[in-house]
Amino acid sequence: MCGIIGYCGPKPAAAVILEGLKRLEYRGYDSAGLCIYSDGRFHIIKRTGKIRDLRNSVPPLLKGDFGIGHTRWATHGEVNNVNAHPHTDCDDRIAVVHNGIIENYVSLKEKLKSEGHVFQTETDSEVIPHLIEKYYSGDLEEAVKEALALLKGTYGIVCMHIDHPGKLVGARNGSPLVVGIGNGESFLASDVTAIISHTKQVVYLEDGEVANIDADDFRTTDLRDQVIEKKVELVSWELEEIEKDGFVHFMEKEIFEQPESVKRAMGGRIEPDLATAHLGGLNMSNKDLLNIERVRIVAAGTSFYAGMVGAYLLESIARIPCTVEISSELRYRNPVVERNTLHFAVSQSGETADTLYAMRELQRKGATVLGICNVVGSTIARESDGGVYIHSGPEIAVASTKAFTSQVTVFYLFSLLLSRMRHMSYEEGVDFIQNLQSVPVKIEQILMNNQAIRNMAVKYSHFKDFLFLGRGINYPVAMEGALKLKEISYIHAEGYSAAEMKHGPIALINEETPCLFLVPDDGLKEKIISNMREVKSRKGKIIAVAVEGDSEITEISDDVIEVPRMKECFYPLVMVVPLQLFAYHCAVELGRDVDQPRNLAKSVTVE
Repeated sequence: MCGIIGYCGPKPAAAVILEGLKRLEYRGYDSAGLCIYSDGRFHIIKRTGKIRDLRNSVPPLLKGDFGIGHTRWATHGEVNNVNAHPHTDCDDRIAVVHNGIIENYVSLKEKLKSEGHVFQTETDSEVIPHLIEKYYSGDLEEAVKEALALLKGTYGIVCMHIDHPGKLVGARNGSPLVVGIGNGESFLASDVTAIISHTKQVVYLEDGEVANIDADDFRTTDLRDQVIEKKVELVSWELEEIEKDGFVHFMEKEIFEQPESVKRAMGGRIEPDLATAHLGGLNMSNKDLLNIERVRIVAAGTSFYAGMVGAYLLESIARIPCTVEISSELRYRNPVVERNTLHFAVSQSGETADTLYAMRELQRKGATVLGICNVVGSTIARESDGGVYIHSGPEIAVASTKAFTSQVTVFYLFSLLLSRMRHMSYEEGVDFIQNLQSVPVKIEQILMNNQAIRNMAVKYSHFKDFLFLGRGINYPVAMEGALKLKEISYIHAEGYSAAEMKHGPIALINEETPCLFLVPDDGLKEKIISNMREVKSRKGKIIAVAVEGDSEITEISDDVIEVPRMKECFYPLVMVVPLQLFAYHCAVELGRDVDQPRNLAKSVTVE
C-alpha cells in the first residue's frame, strides 16, 4: 500500500514523478501528491482521486529537477487533499513522504504542539517533518536520524529541505525503499516498478538504513552514522512486462499469462533423469531434508490459500504432517517451534507485513524459515533462511492470479522432492512430472473457453451472494475463487468445504444464492454430487466447474464450466483458472475498477 518516488537529476522532476506514481497505482491508493523544488521554493500539489487528477492540477510549465511524490492509502485521517502527502514542517521548508504507521504519533504530536509546532493534518505522518524541523541545524541527514530515533512503528520515508536543493534523504524500517542509480540521475522509490523505465540498477535498503542521494551519487549509513557498503543489483525483468500488451486490464493479462508463468515456476527445477525436483535456493542438504518431520506454512490472503493446497500435497504425497496458519494470528499467539519442523513464509510481494513479522518471530525462536516469493530482493527473500522465487514476473493487478498458480506449482515441486527421497518410486516420479508439465497446455485449453465463461458471468453478475464449494485439495481453491469475486466485483461470496454446507450455510440456499461447485473426477465426487442435489431440491442455482464430458454433472447443474481431465491431485491448477475468469468478467460487467478495487492494496505493508 502507498507508493513513494523521489528524483534528483537533469529531467523535469514533475514528469518523472508523475510517471512513477502512475506505475505505482497498482499498490492501491486514494490520494496523491508531489513536491517540486523550483525558483527557490517548494511547489506542493495534492489531490484525492486518481493520478490523472493530480496530473491535471500540475502546471505544464512547472520546472525543477528534484522532488518527491506519493500515493496515499488512508490509515489515519479521512481521504482529502489536506491529509494527502507530502507533509511539511511549520515553515514549509521540509517536505516528507511516508509509508507505514507511526504508533506513538499522538504523544509525539502533543509534545511538539506544546513546543509551538502547528499541525495541518489528521495523519500520523505529519509528526516526521516537524521532528526533523526540531532537530535541524544545517545537516539534514543528521536531523532525520535524530527524528527517526523517536519513532515507534514502520516507515519508508523520503524527505527534502529547501536549503539542500538537489539532495534527498530516505530511510527504511519495515516498509520497502530502494535506491535507483541512473546516468547522472538518482531515485528513491518504494518499488522498482516506479523507476524501471529509467534504470535497472538498484540498491535495496535494509531496516535501519538511511540513504542520502543526489544526481551523481548515493551514500548509505545506519542510524549510528556507520557507512554501509551496498551491493548494486540488476533488475531482471523488462518494462514491457508491466504494460498491458493489448489487454483491457492487467488482471486479464495476468490470467492469460499463467501457462507461461507456471512454466517459469518449473523452469530448471525438474530433473527428469532422476524423476525428482531440484530447488537449490532452499540452502538445505539432503540430510536436512530427510530430517524434516513436519512443515508449517504461514501466509495471508491468496498466499494462505496457496499454502493450504501445499499442505494437502505435502500430507497426501510426501506423507509429512503440515499445518497452514494465518500469519497475523500466528505472530501474536506465542507459537511453539518444534525440532525438525520446516517453516515456509509465502508472499507474492515478499513485503507482506503480517507474514514478515511472523517469520521474524519464528526465527527468534530458532525456526528455519524458507520464503516463497515473487519479488526478487524483497525483505522476506533477503531475511529468510533460503527459499524459492516463483518467477511469475511482475503482478500489477491488486487481485493475485498468476502468483497463486506459481506458488502452488512450487509446492508441487517441493512435495515431489521430499516424496522421491522417502517413498515415491522412480516410475511414480516420472508420472508425477508428466502430469505437472502438462498443466500449462491444460490452462491454455481453459483460456480458449474465455467467451463462454464471460457469457456465464454476465448472466450471474446481478446476484448479490454466492457460495463456492469444494472438497479435499480443492476446498482452498473454492475459498480463493470466493475471494477473487468479492475482491474485484464487490459481490458477497463465501468459500466452504461442500461437506460443511449442512452445518449452517444450507440455510442461505434459495433462488437468489447461486452455488458454484468444484467437481473434479476424484474420490470425493459422489459426496459433492450429493451436496449438489441438496441445493437443487431447495431451488438453488448451481454452477459447476467439472471435467469435460461429465454428463451427470451437466444434468444436475444450471451451468457448467468444463476443465480438462487431470490426475486427481493436480486439479487445483486448472480448477482455479475458470474462477479467476468468472470473477474478472463479473467485475467488468458491473463496471468495477478491476485492477485497483476499492479499499485494497497490492502489498499490505502495515498491520
